[in-house]
Amino acid sequence: MSIGLVRNPGDGSVFRYYHSEIEQVVSTTETNGAVTVSRLNMDRAGAPPLHSHSREDESWVILSGRVRFWLGSTSLDKCDVYDAEPGAYIYAPRFVPHTLQPVTTTAEVLVINNPGALEGYFQSIGADDERHDTDHVDLLAEYGVTVLDNPPPA
Repeated sequence: MSIGLVRNPGDGSVFRYYHSEIEQVVSTTETNGAVTVSRLNMDRAGAPPLHSHSREDESWVILSGRVRFWLGSTSLDKCDVYDAEPGAYIYAPRFVPHTLQPVTTTAEVLVINNPGALEGYFQSIGADDERHDTDHVDLLAEYGVTVLDNPPPA
């Protein structure tokens, strides 16, 4: 049994997800499935479609940049919209629709999923110049994720 974990920025393994870079800060295998934590460097074109999770709660901590969040409805135009600055904490429990997009050119975000496991989806997609989320609806469903609307316009 582990006594704990300390992981500094850059100590985790790095992989590409579409055209974004993700550092796996803490993997689900390191926490016995309790949590997955990733550091995401994203730009406006890296915004995911509006979606919900049936298996995990998701939280974000804004490390740099300014990020807009859409929460709470099955369409972007009916969601509550919030802007989050560096240091902000955002929480979306399972089944709550959400998406996010940098307001600034880029943003660095810590993404926390409880319980862990979703990291397998991100790692299986790999690198690509553009997002193709609708091509992976079946794989997303295997992870309990449902796409509800398009991503915010870049």
